[in-house]
Amino acid sequence: MATAAAALLAGALTLTACGGDDDDGGGGGGGTESGGTSVTLPKLDGQTLEVAAVWTGAEQKNFTKVLDEFTERTGAKVKFVPTGNNTSTFLAAKIGGGQPPDVAFLPQVGVLHQFAEKNWLKPLGAEAKAQVDKNFSQGWRDLGAVDGQQYGVYAKAANKSLIWYNTAAFDAAGITEPPKTWKEFISTAQTLSDAGSPAVSIGGADGWTLTDWFENVYLSQAGPEKYDQLAEHKIKWTDPSVKQALTTLAELWGKDELLAGGRKGALDTEYPKSVTQTFSGDTPAAMVFEGDFVTAEINAGTKAKVGTDAKVFPFPAVGSDSPVVSGGDVAVALKDGQGAQALLTFLASTDAAEIWAAQGGFLSPNKEMDQSKYKDDVTGQIAKALIDAGDDFRFDMSDQAPAAFGGTQGAGEWKDLQDFLADPSDVAGAQQQLESNAAKAYGAG
Repeated sequence: MATAAAALLAGALTLTACGGDDDDGGGGGGGTESGGTSVTLPKLDGQTLEVAAVWTGAEQKNFTKVLDEFTERTGAKVKFVPTGNNTSTFLAAKIGGGQPPDVAFLPQVGVLHQFAEKNWLKPLGAEAKAQVDKNFSQGWRDLGAVDGQQYGVYAKAANKSLIWYNTAAFDAAGITEPPKTWKEFISTAQTLSDAGSPAVSIGGADGWTLTDWFENVYLSQAGPEKYDQLAEHKIKWTDPSVKQALTTLAELWGKDELLAGGRKGALDTEYPKSVTQTFSGDTPAAMVFEGDFVTAEINAGTKAKVGTDAKVFPFPAVGSDSPVVSGGDVAVALKDGQGAQALLTFLASTDAAEIWAAQGGFLSPNKEMDQSKYKDDVTGQIAKALIDAGDDFRFDMSDQAPAAFGGTQGAGEWKDLQDFLADPSDVAGAQQQLESNAAKAYGAG
């Protein structure tokens, strides 16, 4: 049950609520700087590899540190190729043209299955699989496998059940305790708005953020069993449980005064800006919802310090418990060859995880890595809660769906929820559109 993970997370965030950011970066680099390495890699002098992923800005820069270490150890040059938000479409075009990257990060497990069924993926070699078996729990291994064959390495995870808040805005409004329930959350937002702060910043220009809002409300309110059924389209989006979740979301989305820039402003705001406008500017917003990776944008785009100026609390309980929705990016090989397998082996190692963790804005499901390597105590505690929860979580629902429904900019669930944000009064219309698009995508899959 996800409830146990929620309790772990809530406890972890309570412990770190008053903690500050480590001045020295919380642990420096990876395995090479801490007295040894955990993985042996081949020499690849003269080879050039391409690795494709959705990340831009701070997230791309942080990942580059990992690639730099791989180059240092193997001699292979690595070129990063940004995919844009439509990762599956970008990669399908590359594969169709006979020029796939060596390695790609897929942000949707549904795409992993689609690509495997098309025979576009190369199974993990013995060395990479050994690292996965050693460093990852069964749940994360299963997410990277299709029909018993291990294709992927979940090198990057996310806890998508977090509300980040501007402590100065809370202080100015006289709020001393973060809300624990949805009712308290809406009341807190109103108090902040009345005190002069835009209460909630939403990056609605990126439809994936809206799916995360829905999933957290739905998991907490409808429960894990219904969540799993909807994720597999075993129940329809016209189900009463979806109506209830959308009606709950409308309690926030339907009040312009509670949203930074109102609904129109939210729909014009991309995810990075939704974070930076919460922790910088003349009239910053008070709260922003998204995963642990928010810290990358805080560190790169604002002067706020995580743990002091920027704190975090669990997504409020809509039902009896707070939800824990996890996401992740799975690294796969699209080309045969020693280079692609060596990079996957490295990405599955504790060395790579520790280097990446030291940059901030990153969470690893690698259970063997040194947790002290995280850039700040808040992220470290969030990571520990996820590791301690083992396989006790629910994976991002839209990421489990066919890409046409759950992973395409301007289409499917992303677009349908943007339309609902524009008009939260039309719950029935949103349900009908979601079901229509889901039926097409799952039927085609």
